[in-house]
Amino acid sequence: MSDWNHSSAAELRIERLRLEGAREEVPDAVAREEPLEIRVEGRSVAVVMRTPGNDEDLAAGFLVSEGVIKSARDIFEISQCPSTGNSAGNVVDVLLGGAAVNWDSLTRHVFSASSCGLCGKTSIESVFQHMPPITGGPRVAAALLAQLPTKLRQRQEAFSRTGGLHASAIFDTQANLLVIREDVGRHNALDKILGHALRADLLPFDQHILLVSGRVSFEIIQKALAARISVIAAISAPTTLAVEFARESGQTLVCFLRGDTMNIYSHPFRVTA
Repeated sequence: MSDWNHSSAAELRIERLRLEGAREEVPDAVAREEPLEIRVEGRSVAVVMRTPGNDEDLAAGFLVSEGVIKSARDIFEISQCPSTGNSAGNVVDVLLGGAAVNWDSLTRHVFSASSCGLCGKTSIESVFQHMPPITGGPRVAAALLAQLPTKLRQRQEAFSRTGGLHASAIFDTQANLLVIREDVGRHNALDKILGHALRADLLPFDQHILLVSGRVSFEIIQKALAARISVIAAISAPTTLAVEFARESGQTLVCFLRGDTMNIYSHPFRVTA
């Protein structure tokens, strides 16, 4: 029997097979994945697949990255709806504190983006309508950036158990890790950080560094821009649209951050030797 609880992982019984023929039943921790419906004023705007936990931050961060809210004052209340039917409480409703919502734009962008229905150029232009490019930001030493993956890995508790979760983390310019979140979705991990920062009045992150454990896509750069993050680093690769967006938005994108090497895809002036 499995123990399905609302933690980041579930303990399952599995059969492990070795090539020499040995078989044994062993416990295994598996990353949890469940849908979360995000509602605004009772109206459904998105369904995301996520790892349960920090759901209210996830909803707030999602709305930050979509340009709907900009400060904690824009939120009146965030509530986790009680279990009804098969929802198991996987619904979060955000009541706004005066922020105006362009419903047609929000729902069209969210559902189109999730199904790859927007072309790259249109996506970038739509983001710049409410999130201007960055012109400032800190300069950081390459040696400092090289320290960050190890510090991130040491704090990836759920990944250590399951091997199946992405992580996003915010560092200051002295390489201190300020906040980390893990999730089956790389976008969700970052949204959880943005929501936490919004509700704790920590935004903007205009003197900070974002590090992500996986691939960098367009959405990661967009969400970082919403938080005014000018330096984004990743252990893995970028996509072409992520690079194009970073170049147009004034953000420094560093990928393949491994050992003593790294690739800088945009605005390299912020990375010093």
